[in-house]
Amino acid sequence: MIYLNGKFMSIEEACIPVLDRGFIFGDGVYEVIPAYSRRPFRLTEHLSRLQHSLDGIRLKNPFSNEEWKNLLEQVIAKNDPEDQYLYLHITRGVAKRDHAFPINVPPTVFIMSNSLLPPPGELLSSGASAVTALDNRWIRCDVKAISLLPNVLLRQLAVDGHALETILLRDGFLTEGAASNIFIVKNQVLLAPPKSHLMLPGITYDVVLELAAANQISLEIREISEREVRTADEILLTSSTKEVMPITLLDDKPVGTGKPGDMFFQLHALYQQYKTTHMRGLPADNVKT
Repeated sequence: MIYLNGKFMSIEEACIPVLDRGFIFGDGVYEVIPAYSRRPFRLTEHLSRLQHSLDGIRLKNPFSNEEWKNLLEQVIAKNDPEDQYLYLHITRGVAKRDHAFPINVPPTVFIMSNSLLPPPGELLSSGASAVTALDNRWIRCDVKAISLLPNVLLRQLAVDGHALETILLRDGFLTEGAASNIFIVKNQVLLAPPKSHLMLPGITYDVVLELAAANQISLEIREISEREVRTADEILLTSSTKEVMPITLLDDKPVGTGKPGDMFFQLHALYQQYKTTHMRGLPADNVKT
């Protein structure tokens, strides 16, 4: 069951006009929100990021946070899985094809749910592989825009190479993954690229930073060179659907020992504790080892 423009229906029934600006121009934004035990995870932060994206394309938010919360809870209730991920899609609406913004056109609002499955155990125990590529996307990567063709092409490089993700490098420095944020570990220090217009401000990225700070894990937020990526002791991937995962093979070369490292195991355990407190509706401010 999905939500589309004020109605709940099966996804097979849903359709949009061909002149929807999301279809014609990719003129819209989206958000992905995990829900564990039917509780949306870090909802306030996700809705704040959604607002940032809407502001970035000058599109008025169609709902208040409370209205979004109500809609999302209804979508969750109308679907079976206990753990789901919610996809929100907002476009500038239906209008005659013209690059200029249409006036007084209601936005298209679409919400769907999919099962949220934990990362496969074998990837957590042995690690995943990744490839690298030049980051050739536009420079407003902080906007979660639906026009994702550059990300699709970059992510396909990983698929072609039988890898999980493509790690992106711009002007000799790490930005992020094609569909994730990337951390590295060097000499027991967790290194994170700083938020900027060149990367999406990940919600899981923020959780990892908070957990590191709460557990006295050595952390530096700064630009990370390509050389540091290629000589890292560990590489970690984070996203709302993949949570925290180890990358143990980069461009067919082992990362560190070629096995998941101590930092991954510590942060993965902390993240699972954080999720558990969330699912129980408890404060998660002091999750510690």
